[in-house]
Amino acid sequence: MTTAAPRPDRERPERAVPQPNAVVGVGLIVLGASGRVLLGQAHDGRWELPGGKVDPGEGFERAAARELAEETALRVEPDGIEVLAVQIEAGSPVTRLTAAAVTRSAEGTPTVTEPHKIARWEWFAPADIPAALYAPSAAVLRTWRPDLPQLPDVPSYDYPVGGPTAP
Repeated sequence: MTTAAPRPDRERPERAVPQPNAVVGVGLIVLGASGRVLLGQAHDGRWELPGGKVDPGEGFERAAARELAEETALRVEPDGIEVLAVQIEAGSPVTRLTAAAVTRSAEGTPTVTEPHKIARWEWFAPADIPAALYAPSAAVLRTWRPDLPQLPDVPSYDYPVGGPTAP
C-alpha cells in the first residue's frame, strides 16, 4: 500500500490549522409550579429565556444550571434539567448550536443579577408568551411547544434528543 505524499501547495491555508468557528449555547425553559414560563426582558424590549454559552468541558445541563444561577439567582441541579433538542441556527454567518432544555425543579425567587443585560424577569402562561422574543429563545420555545401560534418562526435544524414534555 502506498501513501501519497502531502501536497502543501494544494492545502487551503484556512484549513491547515482549524480555528474555532461556532458558538455553543443552551436556552433553558424554566417552568414554575403553575406551568408558567420564566422570561427576562432585555433593554431593547425583547424577551429571552435564561441561558448562554457553554464553557469548555461543560455539558449542556451543567451550563444551563450555571447560567440560571448567574442570571436569576434560581438554583437547579443539572440532573433536574432535560435536554429536548439540539438546534443549529439556519442562515447565521456563524454556526450557532443551541441546546433546548427544560426544568421544573428550579428553586428560589428570580432576581435581576445582571442589570446591564436584563431589566426584569417575569412569569408567563404559555399562551401569553410575548411574540417579541430573542430568536434563539423563540426557537427553543417552539421546540417545547410547537402549538403556540405567537412564537415567531426562526429557521433552525432541530435534532430531538428527549421525549415530549409539554403539559
